[in-house]
Parts: sequence; C-alpha cells; structure tokens
Amino acid sequence: MSQLYLTEAGFVVPTLGEELTRRRRARKVLDLPSTEAPGRLFILADSHPGSSRPMRVAVNGTELAPVPSASAGYHWYEITVPKPLLRVGGNTFELWTDAEAMDAWALAVEHGRPSGGSAVSLDAGATWSGDRIGHLNTGPGEYVVRLRLDEGSDPEPPPFTAGSARDDGSHALRALLPADVLAPGETLARVRALATWTATAWRYRNDLEATQYAPWDPLTCLSWGKTELGHYGQPPVVMCVHYAVTFVAACVALGIPARAAVLVDHANGKSGHFVAEVWLADAGRWVMVDPNLDAMFFDGDRPMTIDEIQASGDLPGQVRWGAGTAFQLERPAMRTWIRDTYLTGICFRHRAVWPRSDFLARPDETPPGHGCTAYSETDLVWRAPDIERGFAMFRYFAESAWFAAPPTW
Repeated sequence: MSQLYLTEAGFVVPTLGEELTRRRRARKVLDLPSTEAPGRLFILADSHPGSSRPMRVAVNGTELAPVPSASAGYHWYEITVPKPLLRVGGNTFELWTDAEAMDAWALAVEHGRPSGGSAVSLDAGATWSGDRIGHLNTGPGEYVVRLRLDEGSDPEPPPFTAGSARDDGSHALRALLPADVLAPGETLARVRALATWTATAWRYRNDLEATQYAPWDPLTCLSWGKTELGHYGQPPVVMCVHYAVTFVAACVALGIPARAAVLVDHANGKSGHFVAEVWLADAGRWVMVDPNLDAMFFDGDRPMTIDEIQASGDLPGQVRWGAGTAFQLERPAMRTWIRDTYLTGICFRHRAVWPRSDFLARPDETPPGHGCTAYSETDLVWRAPDIERGFAMFRYFAESAWFAAPPTW
C-alpha cells in the first residue's frame, strides 16, 4: 500500500516552466502525516539539450544524489527518499543546478491554482517567494513535484462528470454537424459518420509544428483548426487530443454516451495517443473510436474495446479505416506512425480515462498542454496494475470492472 502526496493537478503549460540555476532555486513543501516509511519523489522536469549539468535535490536540508541530464523534453524523474529524511508535517524539497544562466533544467509548473506549497528563490535560497513562479515571473503557481509514501492508500477515482446535450455549447455544435450524423439511425453508423467528419475537420498539427496549444473547447478546436490561426494569430497545436475532445463533445450533443481515453507506451513514452470510447447499448460495451485517424477495430463484425485491442495479435487485420483516413494520410509522418506505432500496438500498452465529458461547458477544467509533456494530469484514471508499472506519480487507479461499467448519466 502507498499514497501519493501533491499540491497540484498536473495542468502544465510547457512553455511557462521554472528555469533552475545556481541562484534561481525552486522549493516544494509537502505535508506528510507519518514518517514510518520511505518515499519516492517524482519530479516533472526538462533537461536542456546540450547541457551536462545535473539537477540537484535536497530533502529537508540533506542533499541527495544529483539527477543526471537526459533527453530534452519534460519527463518524470524518480528519486528514492530514505525514511530518516522525512518527517511528520511539512517536508521541504529544494531543487537547483550549478548553471549561472537558464540553460540547464526547467521544472514543470501548474499556474493559476496555488496552494502555497511552492516558492522560488532568486538569491540561492536566502529568501523565498511564491508570488512570481515560472521563468517569466508571471504569478503564483505550483511545481509538479510529488511524493509517494510507502504506506496509506490513494483515494477512489472521482465520479464521472458528463456533459449535457441541452446546454448552449451543445446546441451550437449540433448546428455544425452534417445531416448523416444528425439523422436518427443505428448508433454505430452515426458514430462512424461522426468520426469521418471529425477527422476531416482540420489538418493535424502537433507541438513539433506549433507552440500555441488549442484549449479543450470543441468549437474553438474546429475554428482554430480550420483557419490555422489561434491565440495571438499563431498556428495552433490541434492534434489527436483535440480530435477526440471534439468527437466526444459531438457525441454528447447527440445524446450518445462517450468519453476520452488516453493511450501511451510508458510513463515517459513519446508514443502516446488520445482516442474516444463510445457506449453501444445494444452490445453493452465501451468500444474504441479513433476520430483522428477515422479508425475502429473489429473482431469479425463486433467493434472492439481497448482491452481487446491491447490483447490483439492482429491489429492490421482488425482495423477498419473510414473515409477520413485518406485526409490524415496526406501527412507523411502519419503514415510512418501508423505503421510503426499504431498497428504494432505500441501506443496501446497502457490506457487511462479522462473522467469528464463536459468540454463545452467547462473548458477551464481541462489541461492546457496535454500531450506536449509526459502525461501528468492527476485526474486521469489508470488500470490498477499500472501503479507498479511506472505510473506511481498518479493517484487514481481502478480495476477492469470500473472501465467496463455502463454509463450512469
């Protein structure tokens, strides 16, 4: 048994992290109820390309072994914290590097919802302030630093928060949907038509091609994707996440139960994907729909669940492409990714559910950069075995029955 302690939800904007130097240091305070067990410290950080300086970490004033530089990009780093270093109450974790300039390490930050557990020092730890977190000194925030204590237990997953077909956003979205989706008929046929419509709504663009991340507001995804203009007139990131969010919101607007699902090869994996699951009442099961690639998988005539896809040994023989796939394949990199990652099953190794589908009504309750760093959002619900398979930096885990249960909304 173990329990995760944290002060943030992992809502990270990768371009607004905290740069560490010799003088600019980050501090995180986590309250612990006991010191009867050791812990594992999890730090979401980015090692600058070309830098060889390690990240230095101290726990309650005692420095641990330095963290060596690694590949660029925000990744999770795990450090074992011996029991004698932890104490009841506030535990202070300090992070810095020996660099004089901001060119060695960046620490992930969640802006906007400070709890008071994070502070920055500009004078090598002599004084601290939580008012201007992040390398641009923009305001309060929380560093993404978590501790899993090897005792206690994590909370149960939260109840699902569903969107409504009756709100104003759903009404506006329905006005954009094609006639073959709006017309009454078999759910599976409508879902497939909706996936085709979503896959052809805009040209895919990930964070290697743009930096302005489109919010999880489906109407905005459609507009920014089509015009290729986002915030401040910049090309937006509108990738697999945004196709799935738009598709799920459209399902909700049509009264079809749907939810967003996260896929990844491992906790620091770069082969993640974001898809949807739709509840087929006649079959009594959640089936996977990929609205980015306009794809589903079938065992004969039966649509497959994510669990079945994970266990499959013949994904190339079970995939069924829709009319929108050709549009997505105009991007050469997509062809390679499908061949090497998708149909080999690499991206299906681990799965999670995003426990909300109210994207139109509450875009403020959605991540501002999911998919641009290693996954970090604590609202994600993972399979129970994944806590021992490298995902212990998350707090919600559930058995297979939780994922297979019918919707209650």
